[in-house]
Amino acid sequence: MDAMRKQLDVLMGANRNGDVREVNRKYYDRDVCRLFLSGLCPHELFQLTKMDMGPCPKVHSLQLRKEYEEAKSKGVDNYDRELEDAIDRLIVECDRKIGRALRRLEDEDAKAAIAISVSEVTQTPEILELSKQIKEKLKEADQHDLEGKTDLKIRALEEVEELRTTRADKQSILLLDAFNKDRASLPQPLPNPPPLAPLPVAAPDPHIQEMINEKLKKAEDLGEKGMVDEAQKALEEAEALKKLPARQEPVLDSSKYTAADVRITDQKLRVCDICGAFLSVYDSDRRLADHFGGKLHLGYMQIRDKLAELQVRQFIFSLVS
Repeated sequence: MDAMRKQLDVLMGANRNGDVREVNRKYYDRDVCRLFLSGLCPHELFQLTKMDMGPCPKVHSLQLRKEYEEAKSKGVDNYDRELEDAIDRLIVECDRKIGRALRRLEDEDAKAAIAISVSEVTQTPEILELSKQIKEKLKEADQHDLEGKTDLKIRALEEVEELRTTRADKQSILLLDAFNKDRASLPQPLPNPPPLAPLPVAAPDPHIQEMINEKLKKAEDLGEKGMVDEAQKALEEAEALKKLPARQEPVLDSSKYTAADVRITDQKLRVCDICGAFLSVYDSDRRLADHFGGKLHLGYMQIRDKLAELQVRQFIFSLVS
């Protein structure tokens, strides 16, 4: 029921039933959301995800935003700094999670501790043009909402989803190409390994090895969902299992082996530098597209873009003032 209510709020506005009177409300009233007036309220970005903040306790009104923007253009009010502080806190926390994830991977393998620069790999002119079209369509949807044209608003939002899907598909292909190059740099197994030559370590118990593999798979799945802390916990559990006593079997001369022989698949996790989710260099384009189109990634992309926009605006203002 809550999910359906949120969807209706997005399509028709929180006051879709007309039970909240706004005749005398002003944009500067204390119960009006200043972050929404400035262009973005974080409460709207992560609905139905692990980062869901719940509904915003303050009023969101496009009409009041329009009045605020008119006043702002006249130098009466400016809430940009409040929005900048709010989303900066979210980004700082996200970057901390990314740092923790990288340190955890570095403990496993220094070569695996790489944050793929999604923002660089996927920002081609074509992607930038799609992002521009998405922003324009969102503004168009807001304008239809102001004018009470619900059907046109719904259509505009449908076009936004189509554009986002197209962008996610193209981004996934770009990142997949980067991952292919990344994989090529990983150590490769020897083409003609010596026959009957076990690794110079005691063979693990098959049951324990199965549990380790399950924990690693769980960590990868949680990472893709943006659940960094849970993914790190699963990796720690896998590491603890690796330290259990192994079966005692004959071990041959370790000088016969090279680093290329040792579990190259351990070096497959990478960290998205936008949302902090774990990605695998062996992911398919479909799974990568799901990542790019997911609410968590889209939400963090929006707040990072907005923060950059606010900082540029503040810099320009400081030059002319």
